[in-house]
Amino acid sequence: MHRPESAAELPLIGAELTTDPELEALPEPRRPGRRLTLVSLAVTSVASLAMAGALAKEVAYGLITTPPVDIGALVSVSPTGELANRWVRAEALLGTAGAVRYGRPLEADTYRLAPVAGNSKIWVQVRVPEGMEGPHFVPPTSFVGRFLPVEGAGLRHGGLRESVEASGAAMPDDAWLLIDGEAPATTRWTLGVLVLLLGFASFGAYGLYRLLRPVKDPEPG
Repeated sequence: MHRPESAAELPLIGAELTTDPELEALPEPRRPGRRLTLVSLAVTSVASLAMAGALAKEVAYGLITTPPVDIGALVSVSPTGELANRWVRAEALLGTAGAVRYGRPLEADTYRLAPVAGNSKIWVQVRVPEGMEGPHFVPPTSFVGRFLPVEGAGLRHGGLRESVEASGAAMPDDAWLLIDGEAPATTRWTLGVLVLLLGFASFGAYGLYRLLRPVKDPEPG
C-alpha cells in the first residue's frame, strides 16, 4: 500500500521539480508580444517627457499672476533675457515691409505678423477678427501680451520665420516676438496637458519596471 507523503516531504518534492535539469535545458520561449510591449512603453515614456519639456515655457507663462510689465515704446527697446516669456504692455507702429498673414485650423480669425517700424528686431502678432482682414484693417498701436524670443516661441509659432522668408522678407536671428492678446490665463490649459503627459510617462516607467524586474524563485518552506 502506497504511503502518502508527509507534510515535511512536500516542499522537497516541489524544490526538485523547480530545478529539473530537463526543464532548464529547454530554449527560452519566444515572446514577441513582450518585446513589443517593452518598446511601446519606452517610446511612450520618452515621447511624453519630450512633449512635457516642450510645454515647460507655456506652463511657466500660464502661472504668472502679476500685472503686465510696461516696457514703453518698442522702437527703443533692446530685449534682454529678463523680458523673455513675460507678460508686457507696449506701444509701437507696425511696419508693412515683411508683414505676413496666416491662419490656424479650426479658427475663423486670422493673424498678422509685422515688424515694429524702426526696430526690425521686434515683431508683433495681432489677431484679426473674421471679416476684418483686408486693406481697411488698421493694426493697433498698443499691445498687451506675451514677449519672448522667436527661437523660443514654442510649437504653436514654430513656422513664423519660414513664413516671413517665404514672403521675401528677412527676420533677424535674434528677433523677438510680442503675441498681442495672449494673457497668462489663456495658456493655463497647458497645465492639464502637462499633468496628462507626466501621467503617461509615469505609467510607461512603472510598466517597464514591472516587466523588467527579476523574478524571485519561491523559497522552499
